Amino acid sequence: MDGTQALILALLQGLTEFLPISSSAHLVIPSLILGWPDQGLAFDVAVHVGTLSAVVWFYRRDLLAMAGACLRPAGAEARGQQILVVQLAAATLPAVVLGLLADDFIEANLRTLPVIATTTLVFGLLLGLADRRGGGAVRLNWGIAIAVGCAQALALVPGVSRSGVTITAALMLGLSRQDAARFSFLLSIPVIGGAGLLKSLDLAEQSAAVDWGWLGFAALVAGITAYACIDLFLRLLDRVGMMPFVYYRIALAGLLYAIWVV
Repeated sequence: MDGTQALILALLQGLTEFLPISSSAHLVIPSLILGWPDQGLAFDVAVHVGTLSAVVWFYRRDLLAMAGACLRPAGAEARGQQILVVQLAAATLPAVVLGLLADDFIEANLRTLPVIATTTLVFGLLLGLADRRGGGAVRLNWGIAIAVGCAQALALVPGVSRSGVTITAALMLGLSRQDAARFSFLLSIPVIGGAGLLKSLDLAEQSAAVDWGWLGFAALVAGITAYACIDLFLRLLDRVGMMPFVYYRIALAGLLYAIWVV
């Protein structure tokens, strides 16, 4: 992988990991249009490290508060943080279970251009429907947490978008846009961390040479880009809503269908 490939793919990963527009839909385009080979397992690990670092750093105060509440369990505020930790853990389980049961099937049968184009379109329209309903004033509870976790499991199918489908479910269930995005991003931490760990274990079993310089560069680019996207997304969320991302997904799906037909 040369420097241009590493830069473009790292930028794409950082830009699309947390925006509700599907990272898999974007990462398939360079390989189809430019004929680029698969970026390899080591690169995947690097960009996972970068994006995980971005969301952990962005929510560092929340994470420290949760850790403090678990270590010093006293008071109503600490109790609320403890409940959030358990809700995040419970909401992560559906993706873990489905991943263990269906990952091989998904890799073999669903990582295709028509599937990615269709899921990009369908789940983009669902995001628009959820946003049109408007976020409510409902507070996060166990039912919402589990439902959002089940929705997150659907993101194992390429093109669905993990952030997109979790925000869609949260909005449908009455959370405000900001609360939906916050829970979605916090929920990404164990998922991205777990995926990165599994890929790291697979990488450790390989004997191929690793270019640590390019991997470090890719991780840095992905991390900086992802952090900037999270910050900008949350700043603009209440002002612009989800519809710009819905229109973008419709256009992207059209492009993917066109590439598939041609």
